[in-house]
Amino acid sequence: MTHLIFRITIKRLIRLSQRHLFFALLFVAFCMPYQVEAQSPITRSRSQLEAEKAAIQKKLREYDQILQQTTARKRNTLSELNALNQKLEARMSYIGTLNREVLLINREVNAIENNIHELEKDLVTLKEEYADMIYTSYKLNSGVNVLTFVFSASTFKQFYMRLSYLKQYGDARKKQVEQMEKVAKELEEKQLALEEKRKDKERLLAQEQSEKKNLDKLKKEQQGVVNNLAQREDELKKDIQEAKKQQEELNRLIKRVIEEEIKLAEADAKKEGSRTTAKSSGNIPLTPEGAALSSSFEGNKGKIPWPVESGFISKKYGTFPHPTLKGITETNDGIDIQTNNGEQVRSVFDGVVTKITTVPGMGGTVIIRHGDFYTMYSRLKTIAVKSGQEVKSKSVIGTVNTDKNGVSELHFQTWKGLQVMDPSIWLSKK
Repeated sequence: MTHLIFRITIKRLIRLSQRHLFFALLFVAFCMPYQVEAQSPITRSRSQLEAEKAAIQKKLREYDQILQQTTARKRNTLSELNALNQKLEARMSYIGTLNREVLLINREVNAIENNIHELEKDLVTLKEEYADMIYTSYKLNSGVNVLTFVFSASTFKQFYMRLSYLKQYGDARKKQVEQMEKVAKELEEKQLALEEKRKDKERLLAQEQSEKKNLDKLKKEQQGVVNNLAQREDELKKDIQEAKKQQEELNRLIKRVIEEEIKLAEADAKKEGSRTTAKSSGNIPLTPEGAALSSSFEGNKGKIPWPVESGFISKKYGTFPHPTLKGITETNDGIDIQTNNGEQVRSVFDGVVTKITTVPGMGGTVIIRHGDFYTMYSRLKTIAVKSGQEVKSKSVIGTVNTDKNGVSELHFQTWKGLQVMDPSIWLSKK
């Protein structure tokens, strides 16, 4: 567009005298600002990918620590398989992140290469225009002395105009040189940036190959554990039956606790009828304070902190196939969270401790009420709260137990009244 205006302007100025043409031409051509087209930004930022990589690396370190504790007894267990599965999944996710980072670098390299190409064209154009200016200046000024031209003016106004043209001409040449230097410097910087990006790409590709080797090694280790567990079918079936009995005992316990809470709440409602709200879906009469706590708990779905700071869900909620035994299913009314030895267990929300007990095979158990919601924490080694005690979110209520195989696993449940719920939908993402 700039060049089109330049050519049209020349045609219009041809009718001017030779001397005026020389200075007017310089004024039009070189007083116009020179612009370099900006590149569109890369949509996926490097900082986002770096944050993802850091989060996955943190998980991998966490899983490594848990896995080392479960393998210390030199006996393959389902908990070891669960830890291996989590580590395998995290490793694959990490490789995926590296792939996305390589793609990002490819886009950055393409953008820089395009930018370099445009800058090179701009620099050539600037040099050609500068050369044309010098050549035109020489031809139009041949035989005409500059001082003679200025002082031969017939009027003071004409003298001033000629002097101004000369100044504009000098400024235009200076700006043209500055612009060429600026573009040349930017071109050099882009070429250095391109070299750095290519080195980053080579480093990432090497890292990706290393991670793939680690992944293959991990898959072999996983398959070895699966094969070992498959040979202990009778033992695993016995463990499943035992776990089923423990689950049934836990369910009976929490239902008794909730039913007792309902009776107590109904008794209180008769005494303080005006302070009691309508019954909840779990048939629990709630005071205004209890209703507010229930509403707050429900409003924080997907935002509630985990009952342990580190760990992963080793057994999900619901009914699902056994990881190694074909045709066998398991049912879980809560979630199991595998964590570190001696890990502190925390209340996930503000509430009141309503029950502390011990369940055979499940160790210490604490039940906390949050309005008409209940959370239950089992497999505790130590308990740091008392019945009736008010607790806040993240208050320590005890420490997790470690079994004979070196596995530290918390069993966690959520209930609304007499209805059991999937705990994972309440917990925040890690």
